[in-house]
Amino acid sequence: MTDALVDVDTMADGTLVIHPRGMFEASDAVDLRRILVQAIRHHRPLRLVLDLSEVRGLDSINLGTLAGACHLGDDHRVAVFLDHPSPTLADELVAAGIPAHRLRRVGEKPSIRPQAALS
Repeated sequence: MTDALVDVDTMADGTLVIHPRGMFEASDAVDLRRILVQAIRHHRPLRLVLDLSEVRGLDSINLGTLAGACHLGDDHRVAVFLDHPSPTLADELVAAGIPAHRLRRVGEKPSIRPQAALS
């Protein structure tokens, strides 16, 4: 069992923000994939943001899962962005096939986590 956790928030503008935290290993891949596919195929927000500021690492399976989420987002007209990756993680994401224009605020830590819209 790993220490990986994922929170999902919906912002007031309809942006879906996924906050993975911890170290993601192969045993976490199924859950991460399920969350991403559910978000893109069923919720279909205009924008999906993965806030990677608290991710300590991703194995190759999870890197591929994030790359696949970008392609799935394109197929379903959902803009997928990856915010706040560390410089090392950003390099790994690009090597996994994620276009660099999807990475935002590389190496920056969010000043404050935005508040989700109240349901």
